[in-house]
Amino acid sequence: MSNIVEPLADPLVRQIAARVRAERERRRWTLAQLADASGVSSAMISRIERGESSPTAVVLGKLSAAFQLSVAALLALAEGARESGADVPGVRRGADAAEWRDPGTGYRRRQITGPRFPAEIAEIRLPAGARVPYPAAAFAFVRQLVWVLDGRLTFHDGDTVHELEAGDTVELGAPAERVFANTTGSECRYAVVLSRDTRP
Repeated sequence: MSNIVEPLADPLVRQIAARVRAERERRRWTLAQLADASGVSSAMISRIERGESSPTAVVLGKLSAAFQLSVAALLALAEGARESGADVPGVRRGADAAEWRDPGTGYRRRQITGPRFPAEIAEIRLPAGARVPYPAAAFAFVRQLVWVLDGRLTFHDGDTVHELEAGDTVELGAPAERVFANTTGSECRYAVVLSRDTRP
């Protein structure tokens, strides 16, 4: 499946583009410097920043790691820029929540909390057969818990593999390369809960 999108077609893709560029410019990095830090090519980063390409979950993980942000934080910041009133406490209707879709795997992510909430909570729907790897650096300075809501998740935490059923949780320790995989024939739905680790 191509991950080329029509310019300005998806408001959330536009906001991710703006957020990636803002995070890069805030650090005074060139495209080449971000490419070196993330392992994503300068050409791909340029297309993402122009809203010409929707990044996959793997690419977002690499960019987030370079920025020392979680994927959830990067998407929450992008969603917060898109939604007026996202910082205001109160009811957020499910129908109003932005959902980001990975053009590579069909993985869907919906941010539950707003950008100012002290914990980051996201709901993920992982299609049958999908596999999403993240580098260890994407988990630096965060505490994370994964809670399977429906289906089955094969979770690789470094060299350890957990087979998680609905209702199971796993609290993650030190950063490691991690893979979220659905080896079944039906969708898996899980929640990711993140809090910022204040330790150096």
